[in-house]
Amino acid sequence: MTELQAIGLFKCLADKSRIQILKSLMTEDMYVERLSERLNLTPATISFHLKKLVEAGAVKSRKEQYYTIYAINGDVFNVSILDILKEQSEEKQLLDERDEAYRRKVIEAFFEYGKLKSIPSQRKKELIVLKEIAKAFEPGRDYTEREVNLVIAEYHDDFCTIRRDMIVERLLTRENGIYRKA
Repeated sequence: MTELQAIGLFKCLADKSRIQILKSLMTEDMYVERLSERLNLTPATISFHLKKLVEAGAVKSRKEQYYTIYAINGDVFNVSILDILKEQSEEKQLLDERDEAYRRKVIEAFFEYGKLKSIPSQRKKELIVLKEIAKAFEPGRDYTEREVNLVIAEYHDDFCTIRRDMIVERLLTRENGIYRKA
């Protein structure tokens, strides 16, 4: 189920009459007049709500002689909400572009000629800056504290704070005096 289909289904289910129709269809497949009698609603009202339920995919219809019979579409209701949330969003690319534009803006604001002008006070911005500095470290390579300090000193004089923050943010690991890019 796509994100838009899920939104349509949730909007459709936000109506008491439609929920009552679905509850009735859970017991047996029915036609408009039978649902009308059962729920004490006019056939026109039932038809209106059934149309919305069919459009949302919650109900299926089939022809039997003169009647259109309606039934629950079980496939729609067998999907968990977690599955819907895990589904790739159609706006993901737009969100990624916004995140990248923000990242570039932060880097441009805090770096000048490859040097860090100041350490950001906002954690979100600092994490962007720390990740940028972490690119200077090779994955899988062991570094001594002195080597780490030299790499960080290329970006900023306060290498102790940056080194500590990189460990806190799990960009670097430290074990027995040996540092590695996480």
